[in-house]
Amino acid sequence: MLATQTCLTFAPAVAQDAEALVAIRIATMRESLERIGRFDLARARDRFLDSYVPEYTQHIEWKGVRIGLVVVKPQGLKLWLDHLYIQRDHQGLGIGAAVLAQEFARADAAGQSLHLRSLRDSDSIRFYLRHGFELLGQGEFDNYYVRVAQGVPA
Repeated sequence: MLATQTCLTFAPAVAQDAEALVAIRIATMRESLERIGRFDLARARDRFLDSYVPEYTQHIEWKGVRIGLVVVKPQGLKLWLDHLYIQRDHQGLGIGAAVLAQEFARADAAGQSLHLRSLRDSDSIRFYLRHGFELLGQGEFDNYYVRVAQGVPA
């Protein structure tokens, strides 16, 4: 993963980035949503744009090219991993793991758990479980996960 981390950088998002970011979301989610018969371009677009907050959003850059995004929002005493998308042609290179390592370090330093929602039957579920998230519950279309802060005194 060290080679991955040395090629990986993050850049803060701004309001004008919304359309480019929603395009990444749609491109990475489309296959999973189509598989369960839930792909709707307008809904996919609106879901992202309705909750877009640039201050919590970072571009993921690989060797100087923007290839994804990560959104982590504070929610009370926990953090919410709202979005993590890596373009398909850059998946499987350890980039997602490196992004999670950064977010885990931030959550651990703050003593906060990291929560997320993932589409049921999504390929991402194996990824999140492999990286220490635990299933909290299931909804009609989504699973809910948590990764408890590490290294925090009891």
